Amino acid sequence: MMNVASLKLLTRRPPVIVASLVVLAVLAFLGVNRLVTRFHEQQKALARHLYERGLEAQSSGQPERAIGDFRAALSYARDNSDYQLSLARALRDTGRTAESETYLITLWERSPQEGAVNLALGRLFAREKLFDKAIQYYHNAMYGLWPQEPETRRRNTQFELIDYLLQHRAYPQAQAELITMASALPGDPGLQVRVARLFAEAQDYEHALAQFETVLRSDPANQAALYGAGQAAFQLGRYRTAEGYLQTAARADPQNDQVSKLLTTATLVLQMDPYAPRISDAERNRRLRSAFQSAGERLENCAKNEGIDLSPNSPSTGLPALKAQWLEMAPKLSRPRPPREGESLDAVMDLVFEIEQQTQGLCGTADGRDQALLLLSNDLLSHDRGGAER
Repeated sequence: MMNVASLKLLTRRPPVIVASLVVLAVLAFLGVNRLVTRFHEQQKALARHLYERGLEAQSSGQPERAIGDFRAALSYARDNSDYQLSLARALRDTGRTAESETYLITLWERSPQEGAVNLALGRLFAREKLFDKAIQYYHNAMYGLWPQEPETRRRNTQFELIDYLLQHRAYPQAQAELITMASALPGDPGLQVRVARLFAEAQDYEHALAQFETVLRSDPANQAALYGAGQAAFQLGRYRTAEGYLQTAARADPQNDQVSKLLTTATLVLQMDPYAPRISDAERNRRLRSAFQSAGERLENCAKNEGIDLSPNSPSTGLPALKAQWLEMAPKLSRPRPPREGESLDAVMDLVFEIEQQTQGLCGTADGRDQALLLLSNDLLSHDRGGAER
């Protein structure tokens, strides 16, 4: 026990007491602060663990478990944007779109240029079938901020938008996006072929053909580009161009049935075209008679399948009327003199095309020679007789 003398000696030194108390207070503060810091670090570590577990659950097809883990992670780190974004995505994917939208709009208001947030909103509104809003946020994501690989992220977002537009048959909008994308593509044949195929899916065969031909200029043996160029030219009615690309593709891959079938049709169209330039009058007349005979047989078979009477006493409309015209024209084709282009030739082919189109509507699309004649009739509709030779 401190004696009286010592106590008196100590009380005569107040600065020492104050200093001692301050030191003790500082040490206590540092100890508490260290404990608090360790506590927060443990909370962050626990939140990270829960977040990673949620990502694993989501990737393994357990969305409900993922939502629980993301919520738990947020309880330890309420302002973490990554956790909020992952929770919003999981809620969206399980159909809880209203709650998902609440999180995403909060994130968007905090950082409206964030690419990932805008992409999540685009996907959300696409799921809710809000077409215009989905496109708006897809565009925001395309031109937004991406911390890592921004060009790749923006391009992938644009691909996703184009797929979305194609699903909704919004072909003009998809074509516009593809034209923009194609103008800035790197020299990557895989990307160029992908864009060319999307042009074809958007029914823009001119740009599709041009894009495939861009690939072929640097890689003439590219099988995907050869087949794609053949398909695009075929859809444009440029059967000579299509035949060239498809022949090269068929030589490289003779077992490809798709290439073989399309090549056969393109060749048949060219062989049956009476408007082809640089053929003799005899050959033109032979093609004309062959087309006329094929159309007559198609007319008879279709009427038989549909139970339609083609006798002279039947009503003079539809297939019976076409049969009457065919019978009236048949004697003219038995003459040795070939019909002159622009006169008898047009009259015969107009009837052939009319028969093929009407029978297609009644009896479905034909194959072989009748399919070739239907394709040639597209030249008639586009006022491009002889266009098959391009």
